[in-house]
Amino acid sequence: MTLRSHIMRMFEREDINFLLTNRIPRRLATRFVGWFSKIEQPLIRDISIGLWRYFTDLDLSDAKKSRFRSMHDCFIRELKDGARPVEPDSKILVSPCDGIVGAFGAVVDTNLYQIKGLPYALDDLMCDREMVDLHRNACYVTLRLKSSMYHRFHAPHACEVDRVTYISGDTWNVNPIALRRIERLFCKNERVLVKTTLAATGHPLTLVPVAAVLVAGIRLHFIDVLLNLNHRGPNVMTCDAPLKKGEEMGWFEHGSTIIIFAHQDLWLCDNIREGSTIRMGEPLMHLP
Repeated sequence: MTLRSHIMRMFEREDINFLLTNRIPRRLATRFVGWFSKIEQPLIRDISIGLWRYFTDLDLSDAKKSRFRSMHDCFIRELKDGARPVEPDSKILVSPCDGIVGAFGAVVDTNLYQIKGLPYALDDLMCDREMVDLHRNACYVTLRLKSSMYHRFHAPHACEVDRVTYISGDTWNVNPIALRRIERLFCKNERVLVKTTLAATGHPLTLVPVAAVLVAGIRLHFIDVLLNLNHRGPNVMTCDAPLKKGEEMGWFEHGSTIIIFAHQDLWLCDNIREGSTIRMGEPLMHLP
């Protein structure tokens, strides 16, 4: 068995994975990786990206450029034109990102699940009574981004961003192992509420990018500030940013999770299955 196989098998053990990714100084480690990943020294850059490719399924064949200034530059890479075709049907709301489908379904009043058997409440996630009431009984889906995935996210449909709320928090890992062990995990981590209104129907649609260990840092094109651990929240920023379907909204400085909340009149497409992989631009929900 190769060294890579030994290390990968070790990380697959739930207790070791949880220990190595959570029982560490999470915020300090996150700040360090944020700094280290931006180093542009060629040897450090090449070794970092090489190790990343060795231990993950990182595929750079669809990246717009083949040379990167740093590991961070590689992480937030853009893709070649046409690499993520957007479903043209105007009645379909598409996935805003590449991801693995997690918990999904209907919010029951204000309660939903981070993983089977572990509920949480909109009140704890959104920290805003108006937002909670707006998404009561909503349709939702959770998309987890692996570190090797494309980390930019896009408008699921033509919409207008009305408001952005940044909420500071912790940086727990958001993989299934941590989700099974930490109650209300999404409500503990750093996150951003991006509230939009669908142009076609006037229904509310909210994206909640959730940061994680080694991640913290979310960039939005329509907010001229990097949202990261240096902020304290909640901070509410009003917007007036119209977006076309598939237009880029921003990116994670590293990876994590996006929870999409849509009005209860919308419903999930048949291709949505827990554990399945979806790409940005593929069908996610039906408009009423």
